[in-house]
Amino acid sequence: MENLESWKDLLNPEFYIKMGGFWLILFIIFAETGLFVGFFLPGDSLLFVSGIYAVDIIRETFGSTGSELLDTTILATAIAIAAIIGNEVGYWFGYKTGPALYKREDSFLFKKKYLFQAHDFFEEHGRLAVVMARFLPIVRTFTPIVAGIVKMDKKEFFRDNSIGAFLWSFIPI
Repeated sequence: MENLESWKDLLNPEFYIKMGGFWLILFIIFAETGLFVGFFLPGDSLLFVSGIYAVDIIRETFGSTGSELLDTTILATAIAIAAIIGNEVGYWFGYKTGPALYKREDSFLFKKKYLFQAHDFFEEHGRLAVVMARFLPIVRTFTPIVAGIVKMDKKEFFRDNSIGAFLWSFIPI
């Protein structure tokens, strides 16, 4: 990246908008929840700054619709869809890796009882947890993975994931 002046640029949401625009924004939103390593990405600040530049982002990607509201709605909807897909990938990863964790022996950093506590938590508060986690950096990266590990109902997860993603992407507008 020739325009990368310092590593601090990676924490600056405007850097991603200028360097990659629409598609990079969607990838970052996806990665923040779909990839275990995405927790350090600037999701919330990128969301706010993207809202400010929404008309420019849509114009540069697809051409202008002539309506600022429609341009902003297109961007917010695309972000919500990327967020939903990211959470679904995180859930799938947790769902597939979860059984191995239940077979794992306790260690200094891992206690099987925490899996059971997480399961009970998601049974009681799963809906609210999935929706609200969207608004909490770092937590939004791990919540779908844990929901998958503890086998939260897939349909409930998808519903709550979708509600949270649309609220998260449209509220800053």
